[in-house]
Amino acid sequence: MKTLLAPRANHADRATHQSFGAAAPFALRALPARHDPRLHTFGWGPRATPAHDCIHHAINTQILRQPQAVAVEHERTSITYAELDRLARRIQTRLLAGGVRRGDAVGLFMRRGIPLVAGMLAVMRVGAAYVPQDPGLAPLPLLQQVVDSAELRIVLTTAERAGALGTLEGCEVTSIDSLPQEPTAIPADAPCGPGDRCFILFTSGTTGVPNGVEVTHGNVCNLLLTAPGDLGMRPGRRVGQVLAIGFDMAAWETLGCLAHGATLCIRGGDIAACAARVDVLIATPSILARLRPQDCPHLQVVALAGEPCPQPLAEQWARTCRLYIGCGPTEVTIVNTLGEYRCGDAAVTIGRPTPNNTVYMLDEQLRPCAIGEVGEMWAGGDCVSLGYANNPRLTDERYRPDPFLGGGRRMFRTRDLGRWTADGSLEHFGRVDDQVKVRGFRVELDSVSAVLESTPGCLRAATLKLSDTELVAFVTPAHVDVDAARERVCARLPYYCVPVRVMALGELPITPRGKVDRQVLLELALRELAACTQVAA
Repeated sequence: MKTLLAPRANHADRATHQSFGAAAPFALRALPARHDPRLHTFGWGPRATPAHDCIHHAINTQILRQPQAVAVEHERTSITYAELDRLARRIQTRLLAGGVRRGDAVGLFMRRGIPLVAGMLAVMRVGAAYVPQDPGLAPLPLLQQVVDSAELRIVLTTAERAGALGTLEGCEVTSIDSLPQEPTAIPADAPCGPGDRCFILFTSGTTGVPNGVEVTHGNVCNLLLTAPGDLGMRPGRRVGQVLAIGFDMAAWETLGCLAHGATLCIRGGDIAACAARVDVLIATPSILARLRPQDCPHLQVVALAGEPCPQPLAEQWARTCRLYIGCGPTEVTIVNTLGEYRCGDAAVTIGRPTPNNTVYMLDEQLRPCAIGEVGEMWAGGDCVSLGYANNPRLTDERYRPDPFLGGGRRMFRTRDLGRWTADGSLEHFGRVDDQVKVRGFRVELDSVSAVLESTPGCLRAATLKLSDTELVAFVTPAHVDVDAARERVCARLPYYCVPVRVMALGELPITPRGKVDRQVLLELALRELAACTQVAA
């Protein structure tokens, strides 16, 4: 182990928090007069003012208001807000003794649990950004890349993981379990503002090299402390923590819950058992598809993002709870669009821009598309994060000056395809990355899956490119009529969109982050087709 003692630059100086001022919404200076004025109306979220500039200030407020309320439950252990405060203060004291200061980054390399939550609060209180990684899922070489990329000074973990992480270079690995019971003095929180980094989350780039996205407190507060992103969380409600800790939506679960004084229910090995006892659940469609509404009697609010949501799944859950569906990569702070789906809606949309945010549907020349025309979504406003940690080249490539908001602001290329509906909602048509060439034609895989999901009895579908001339698809549950599903694609889409084979499964495999595991499906498809070829021979 090496202890890195070099001073850090104050990342809070790199950007200032800007909210929609009196001049917004502005005139669309970049829009030709011939364009529909609804582009301006649709593209701008409402103005709202979060109650706090930093998300841990909201949590501190709840600690003062209801110290004896249960903050976190995990398996058979629970902790009150006052006890969470004391544990975080112990960790905070250790971080300060280790030289961590405002603008630094601290690794939280541990499994989900109460120590992780306390670590998140402690790191934010010293003015640093937390970097979550689950060492049970991430191999050591990847963790070393995270350490190097984020320039981690200290990595916090638990005793069971400390030995395995001891080979990490460039940082000090510290076990939370070995901390003194009580600090001799209560440490003061470091000064912190909306432009300070709150957390750094790592996403895999197209080359497989992890990219650390720097998300500020202003970014986080703008979503979690305004409606509808607050999801009705409040004291007395229970919020599930079911997602992988390195997934951006896990911050929505954890920070959103504590900032509103609710109780965070951290799952064990059984997601269904956790979902059965909470009022608010944030999940991906793949996770929700494995649950049954009748087994979740307390659920009042469900929020979905991360993948396209099939309409049968939306209909199933909208009958029993309020169902919100959103979209947005980590770079625009978890989600930057959100809307409620109601039973009988004509289509599943991803809602509208969240408060203080903008969405631009642009063509390849970065010109606004007309209403109803498919384009690529660019995001602007208070959701736009700082960029990629220590990667200015990639930041400049994906983040551009915002010609619509101006004032030095930036917009982000989400790589999502969509269009405005006539009523101002956003229809999602998958990722640019999901467009493939089959027989020379461009095919959107999610569009094929959507048609398959319209088959009676089909709840979920996934479509993959098998070769330059063939697609293959999977549907769930296992009793879906695969011939009828394939015929449905034949009737509605061009011939080159028709899968060579449709296979039915009990459920689709998912990744640790709760999304469809396409690599597992591809391997299964290749095995099945090879077996069929051998039988035919």
